Amino acid sequence: MFKLVPALFAAALLAACASAPPVPPAAKAELAPTGTLRVGANFGNALLTGKDPATGEPRGIAIDLAREIGRRLGVPVEFVAYDAAGKLSASTTTGAWDIAFLGAEPERANEIAFTAAYLEIEATYLVPAGSKIGGIADVDREGIRIAVPLGSAYDLYLSRSIKRAQLIRGPRPDGTFDLFVKDGLEVLAGLKARLASDAERLPGSRLLDGSFNVVQQAIGTHRGRDAGARYLREFVEEAKASGLVARIIEKNGVHGVSVAPSAAVRP
Repeated sequence: MFKLVPALFAAALLAACASAPPVPPAAKAELAPTGTLRVGANFGNALLTGKDPATGEPRGIAIDLAREIGRRLGVPVEFVAYDAAGKLSASTTTGAWDIAFLGAEPERANEIAFTAAYLEIEATYLVPAGSKIGGIADVDREGIRIAVPLGSAYDLYLSRSIKRAQLIRGPRPDGTFDLFVKDGLEVLAGLKARLASDAERLPGSRLLDGSFNVVQQAIGTHRGRDAGARYLREFVEEAKASGLVARIIEKNGVHGVSVAPSAAVRP
């Protein structure tokens, strides 16, 4: 497959910037009230965020998109780091960030105005060696214990949908995997790409076919910042349609995610 080298990515980014519409003053004032775009980022999701091993600088799909928003606003970008999506979501009322990158879930939407998804990530289950669980439909049964990271998008989804199995919540994806192994739980819930690497650490384990949910990764800002929220929605749709999201995914070499379908921008 053709690999997007940094120079080509930079040229494509400049072209996207040149064609981007100007930012309404009201949107800029709401998204960067301090003169800096403060971005809440979940560094527990290695598919979207990470740090350069040499410099420690943030990098990843969400990081590149945040920097592009900062460029268009004409303000510096500051990253506010969290190690779990639940902690990022719980910080909404603290005023620590202006925009945040996380899964759009109904519980979070009570306080966060989300865009449509910019990308999607499949969530599925991992079962240990010798498991009699044949498929996703077999998981929600009495006596089945599902390990899931506390406050993750798929924890929120499973909390609504699981009726008979028991959810056992761990602190972070790494900690939840350790809990799954140590306590001999029947199922581990997670993002498919992450579980694929977990399976390599647990001989005989296997991923169940299909997915129980597709996590809608979106950008959000605080409710009440209507001009800012509308601008973010328009940015996401333009970034998908122009191919910017696809180029950023390719530049970061991430597998297991896909560009989300286009969506109408609501008022």
